[in-house]
Amino acid sequence: MRIAMMGSGGIGGYFGGRMAATGADVTFIARGRHLDAIRHNGLRIDSAELGDAVIHPAQATDNPADVGLVDCVILGVKLWDTEETGRVIAPMLRPDTIVLSLQNGVDGDDILEPIVGRERLIGGVAFIASSISKPGTIKHVGSMQRIVLGEPDGSSSGRVTALYDALTAGRIDAEISDDIERTIWEKFVFLVGMSSTTTLMNSEIGPIRTDPEGREFLLSVFREVTAVGRARGVDLPANFGDSRLDFADNVPAEMTTSMHHDLKAGNRLELPWLAGAVVRMGREADIPTPVCQTVYAALLPKAGEDN
Repeated sequence: MRIAMMGSGGIGGYFGGRMAATGADVTFIARGRHLDAIRHNGLRIDSAELGDAVIHPAQATDNPADVGLVDCVILGVKLWDTEETGRVIAPMLRPDTIVLSLQNGVDGDDILEPIVGRERLIGGVAFIASSISKPGTIKHVGSMQRIVLGEPDGSSSGRVTALYDALTAGRIDAEISDDIERTIWEKFVFLVGMSSTTTLMNSEIGPIRTDPEGREFLLSVFREVTAVGRARGVDLPANFGDSRLDFADNVPAEMTTSMHHDLKAGNRLELPWLAGAVVRMGREADIPTPVCQTVYAALLPKAGEDN
């Protein structure tokens, strides 16, 4: 299976790197100093709990048109790049090429569908704490490194099984879901809570979950996102937000989020597609989201161009 990782940061760099390290045909599409480092020194994964890896030489480019036709394109780009990414991957697509978005949020596939075609899309979600620590290097925190994927209609298919096999061959924890929308929302609940608190409070999760006020704030975000999802027909238990707080208690204390990393680096934030999306969908469903509204209003001035 020929795989193109469109975006080679914490998501694409890690999962693509694990597959490439075990012999998969993976091309990394990156840019800037990160691309230069991959070309010259290879791609490095630093993972204290699961072991390091170096892919050298690594196939890397900044131009999807140079890659040729592939069996699968995996998207790990920021959400504001989704529409443009859907256009630039066109030279790599055969009629049967799989397109899998592992982006944050719940809007990615809706943006991609009219560009690449619904028939190419499979649903997926990644669970990992990873980021670019320096050009050419992905730092992985903890032991969580999991991808769940599935057909949008819940059916079984050979193409999903083939990608699952490629992932597991790379020693990635993978699972096939018969309700991938629910799985995407399960992550969305957790991610909005984590990204909102770590970014707003400029802190790793450890101090937040041990402080009574921070803990209550985190729980409130989890509950609001759960309520919005349920109002949209997603099959989430009523107490799902409370269960996410239990889950947050068991992640590494130093765990943070890509949005917090972006805030510290002075980069654009995915805020409109995270807490901002909850506010928007809450209004559409007449579900109050006062805590997410607070996060959105407080961070919006720092969200970057076009918000």
